[in-house]
Amino acid sequence: MHHKGDLIKDLEILYSVKPPSVGEAFRIQSELSQRVVRTTSPKPINTIAGADIAICVKEKKLVCGIILFSYPELEEIERVWTVSDEVFPYIPGLLGFREAPGVIRTFGKLRERCDMIMIDGHGLAHPRGFGLACHVGVLLDIPAIGVAKKCLYGTFVEPGLKKGEKALIRGKNREIVGAALRTRDRVKPVFVSVGNRTDLDTAVKIALECSRGLRIPEPTRLADKYVGLLKKQACG
Repeated sequence: MHHKGDLIKDLEILYSVKPPSVGEAFRIQSELSQRVVRTTSPKPINTIAGADIAICVKEKKLVCGIILFSYPELEEIERVWTVSDEVFPYIPGLLGFREAPGVIRTFGKLRERCDMIMIDGHGLAHPRGFGLACHVGVLLDIPAIGVAKKCLYGTFVEPGLKKGEKALIRGKNREIVGAALRTRDRVKPVFVSVGNRTDLDTAVKIALECSRGLRIPEPTRLADKYVGLLKKQACG
């Protein structure tokens, strides 16, 4: 079995070389998408991490923060961060190549066990079925879910107005790729999708349980606030 430290090191080496072309990035994405596990592991989820990334545009730096919580209590256990060089440009649909290296490097700094990671972004609800949550989940081989503020791909009918109402998001072939989830009465839904080693029902359940009276689930909401503070320090 791969030791966590060795795995992180290998992944850092892999991501220090960016794909030579957009076409090659698409090919890698399609290949890796076949490795997404869409079923839930029987292992219980006792800890969950929220991850977020910010970009220092002028400095070409990526700031990543991860906060680890107990689950379902959502008591903070630890928080870690990194600032790294941008290795891939901003190209819609290919954010994984830009942002996953920072998340992976930051994840490697966690001292405590992480049973699931929640990403501010998409998983299967992506044009090639491989958003940032899949990228991170597959490469780290951990359960991962994406919870996004906007719908990137697919169509859905607006869910009911009550908290907990949801509507399935379907791809171009009518396949289910995610769910629009109302986390608060009469507030815009969030967009939940599988990243790796979980199923959509579980992803929706966890996103809803983590939404403590607010639209955005606590793990990614607090990670976003954390990264905002880090960015001010890193970017000036």
